[in-house]
Amino acid sequence: MSDPIKHECGIVLMRLLKPLEYYKAKYGTTRFGLNNLYLLMEKQHNRGQEGAGIACVNLNATAGEEYIFRERALGNGAITDVFNSVGRQIEAYEKMPDNERCTNAPFIGELYIGHLRYSTIGRSGISYAHPFLRRNNWKSKNLCLAGNFNLANVDEIFDHIVAEGQHPRHNADTFIILEQLGGRLDSEVEHLYTKFALEGMAGQELNQAIEQHLDLERIIKRATAMWDGGFVICGLTGSGDAFVFRDKWGIRPAFYFANDEIVVVTSERPAMQTVLNISTEEIQELNPGAGLFIKQDGSFKISQIHKSENPAPCSFERIYFSRGSDRDIYRERKTLGRLLTPQILEAINHDADHTVLSFIPNTAEVAYYGMMEGFENYLNQQKTAAILNKKKTLSEAEVEKILQKKIRTEKLTIKDIKLRTFITEDKNRNDLAAHVYDITYGTIKENEDYIVVIDDSIVRGTTLKQSIIKILSRLKPKKIVIVSSSPQIRYPDCYGIDMSRMSEFIAFNAAIELLKERGMENVIHDVYKKSKEQENQPKEWIVNHVKDIYAPFTDTEIAKKIGEMVTPDNCTVEVEIIYQTIENLHVACPKHNGDWYFSGNYPTPGGNRIVNQAFINYYEKNDLRPGKQTTKRK
Repeated sequence: MSDPIKHECGIVLMRLLKPLEYYKAKYGTTRFGLNNLYLLMEKQHNRGQEGAGIACVNLNATAGEEYIFRERALGNGAITDVFNSVGRQIEAYEKMPDNERCTNAPFIGELYIGHLRYSTIGRSGISYAHPFLRRNNWKSKNLCLAGNFNLANVDEIFDHIVAEGQHPRHNADTFIILEQLGGRLDSEVEHLYTKFALEGMAGQELNQAIEQHLDLERIIKRATAMWDGGFVICGLTGSGDAFVFRDKWGIRPAFYFANDEIVVVTSERPAMQTVLNISTEEIQELNPGAGLFIKQDGSFKISQIHKSENPAPCSFERIYFSRGSDRDIYRERKTLGRLLTPQILEAINHDADHTVLSFIPNTAEVAYYGMMEGFENYLNQQKTAAILNKKKTLSEAEVEKILQKKIRTEKLTIKDIKLRTFITEDKNRNDLAAHVYDITYGTIKENEDYIVVIDDSIVRGTTLKQSIIKILSRLKPKKIVIVSSSPQIRYPDCYGIDMSRMSEFIAFNAAIELLKERGMENVIHDVYKKSKEQENQPKEWIVNHVKDIYAPFTDTEIAKKIGEMVTPDNCTVEVEIIYQTIENLHVACPKHNGDWYFSGNYPTPGGNRIVNQAFINYYEKNDLRPGKQTTKRK
């Protein structure tokens, strides 16, 4: 992606089902769980590069010993920092005299969760790093949470738990969820305490009965009934119960694997395949609205917590966010590239002989292979037609000449290491930004060849204008065609991706410019008026009137305007932008119809409220994210 965006996080939950001695005997280490947790997190490093954290529960700790361990770190090297710290703690334990040691080393246990973080709401600092931990002197009341989520109705949940008598110390969704679930957990434990105490139980017998009968499924069902958003939440208690719960719309992904040794849940399937050496077929997807619940004794089950009536799994996962090493995602991305072939051929006047195909590093590479396949199919059709049309008169040399026709592909763009901006003036800053990408010289016939470069998506268009098109134009092609394997990104996200301001979208800015050019500014004012009128309505009543901004124009008209806007002022080469259609997106990714970024069709009421607020903020020159107290742009 040429315009990098922050997106959703990654999670791991792992439960070892055998005694720790079993793994020591079979795998030669007591760190079997810890080592696999590290690998599963590293294999999902793409999902979070701002922070990482892990937690571990030791089920066999004796009274007076720690039984929940947690370590968190910030920064791109957070995974390494976390596990280096854990390693030092284990080594320090192993050097202790036997009479000073606890029963087990720190972070050596049966139950683990791991988290990789992207901050999509602008909040940073170690206090916002997962896992979150709610401590209590009762093991069963300890709650540790981590998740890949963003809730679109945090204010409602906040008001709800305040009305119940709680006093949250923060209003961020993770803190709110921790307090809400923690409050429910407290109530469940207290209910069981009363129940078993009335039956005459006391002491450890009472405590064991509470831990054995703890019903996380009931807690999750009650607590999450009003949640609006995209989420996969995983958690564990100090007594050894654990859960993973996925939103009923299936917006965020979750996969699980279980055998007689281990239960594992991750955000992405290939991580488990590589680390555990298992096949695609052995891994199951956790269905929308379902939860995986693991008891203290290691037994587990899948339960449907909330009915999934209108699932809308995120299509951007398939286009960009998830790693392309997944079997199905790889095929889908190739299909996205291949389906663009007819539009590209039209843009180059079907002159494949004078066209060079390339891609913008690095995530667009798979779509590039699909685009190449589309061109190869086209060229084979041309070869076949040429031979059949003259099959009785062609000489051997002429046949050979036809068959030698090939698609021209080159690595035109090269992404250099991230350049640091040492000069503060805007003019100089943009000049430095132009050198983020470099080109391969001598690959293009000047004023004769078309350049076709594919990217997986175009969000802001800033990098295209400041770097990619500027540097490609130095090759002096006849025309530059920039192809996006995703449709036009027109609407903000509220489910865990950092795309929340209308002014960030080049497609929106293009539509606004077209309205102004055609004397249709009344449309902008009307949309604001309608949005403002429903600002304080219940989210279930809100309509996405921002669609009216785009309604007067075809996709082609907006794409043409985008092409004009991203062309540098001093560029003399013609530039054309081609986008994937929403229809072809669904052809390529038939099981992931969550397309609200492109269509404005949000799966939850909270989505309509966010887009409504985002447009109001834009119109009122309010720079910060929807739903926050904001400051005006000058």
